[in-house]
Amino acid sequence: MTAVPQTVAADPGERERLRHAWRTLSVVSMASVLTALGGSALNVALPQVVRQTHASADAASWILLAFQLTTTVLMVVFGRLADLFGRRAMYLGGLATYTVASLLAGLAPDAWVIVALRVVQAAGGAMLLTNSAALVTAAFPKSRLGEGMGVYTASFSIAQLAGPSLGGLFTEHLGWRWVFWYNVPLGIACLVWGAMALRPGPPQGRDRGLDLSGNALVLACLGGLLLALSEVTRLGWGHPMVVSGLVVFAVTLPLFVVRELRARHPVVDIRMFRDLTFALGTLASFLNSTARVGVVLLVSLFFQAVRGEDPVSAAVKVLPLSIAAMAASVASGFLLRRLGPRTVAVAATSLTTAGLAVLLWLISPGMSSASLTAALVLIGVGSGMFLPSNTTAILDGVPSHRLGIVNAMRLMLQNTGVVVGTALVLSIITVPLPAGLHDAVFAGTLSHVSSTAVEQLVTGYRWALACMTAVSALAVFTGFSRGRLAFQGREESGPPKGWPGEAGTSQSAKRS
Repeated sequence: MTAVPQTVAADPGERERLRHAWRTLSVVSMASVLTALGGSALNVALPQVVRQTHASADAASWILLAFQLTTTVLMVVFGRLADLFGRRAMYLGGLATYTVASLLAGLAPDAWVIVALRVVQAAGGAMLLTNSAALVTAAFPKSRLGEGMGVYTASFSIAQLAGPSLGGLFTEHLGWRWVFWYNVPLGIACLVWGAMALRPGPPQGRDRGLDLSGNALVLACLGGLLLALSEVTRLGWGHPMVVSGLVVFAVTLPLFVVRELRARHPVVDIRMFRDLTFALGTLASFLNSTARVGVVLLVSLFFQAVRGEDPVSAAVKVLPLSIAAMAASVASGFLLRRLGPRTVAVAATSLTTAGLAVLLWLISPGMSSASLTAALVLIGVGSGMFLPSNTTAILDGVPSHRLGIVNAMRLMLQNTGVVVGTALVLSIITVPLPAGLHDAVFAGTLSHVSSTAVEQLVTGYRWALACMTAVSALAVFTGFSRGRLAFQGREESGPPKGWPGEAGTSQSAKRS
């Protein structure tokens, strides 16, 4: 007789928790669309920005690179700070920073001021990205987490679809400054709704120590690596800037590892990687990003450089990938509830590998649009399913006070994979071509040079796609290994006993 009142009493609480979870998700998704739109719109508007500000080639490159590099190197720092001082405060601070920087960037008098303000924008973006998945994970009950992650990752696909069109419309009818200014009303709306919807909470950190030297080393280590990889395509491996970045990375990496193993309050707890399922999950995220990130760039460049099409027509050819990714992200919640995140992650990576293999097999100057669409849909479905499933698999077993730093590590490796993959494919595709024709490739005018040059570029495409397919296959193997380790762990010791470095409290007890 007592069971019925307890069940009835529990239902309103569960419904209230779900209402809060969906409100949190709405804030996170709005902010994700805001920041992702900024990058995709600026890619289209960049030529106009360059012309109007009389920017040099270096300044033009750094308008894009400054945001990417700053976001990646600051993620781990802000992940630790969020665990110490609270995710809500960090998230709202990130929204405010991004919005103010967008306003000022639209007022910038020259390109290098834009670069500086893109760094400030990136700091706000890092505060948001580091906390987004952690807020969703903390808000949703375990049984519904897959749905929340699916909607969250779909927001990025929405931005990829809408961003290029918005960038073109703004620059054509309102001027390049509105590529930054449109963020302001959207950012204010997100900030107001976030202040209303996100619940205040105590800081999650158990101590308030900061590893200042560890923060400095991680910034130098990642900054050196990403600077070298981002500039190698333009400058070459022998350029002093590229060599210096690699040297800084090689010197600071072992120093960072030694420091973090000895630090009382490490910014990155190396012990996290003693959990092989976590280590393999983050490795899978890195490999998946490295393998798939170059697809959109390669395909759009292919139709301009090989087929001689205009940028708008080339962009339309890539839309099936974004549409498929968005649909798969939303649908992934249904699959996660029935198959489990690790199973879905392996299936998703397998689809991406199959799509890359199909693209490798079919790539030629006369490749049909139908064949291309089929390959892009496979890659898009795989990408859309992988992000929510792998994120769920990594974050679901993490104690609440470690969500920020663990999610930051996941994002850092994922974004590093983006830089590595981009540098990899851009370097490989031009290898068969004479050095004098490299500029014609990136200008999209190679088809006007000679048919021999086009065939050489297609050979480079085959080499790049072969590398991408191999990396994606390695990601599949990594996913299988993680699933086997997780299964063996359950068979041998039952439910997980906690996180590395934690006392023997079970995760289920922590959540209850």
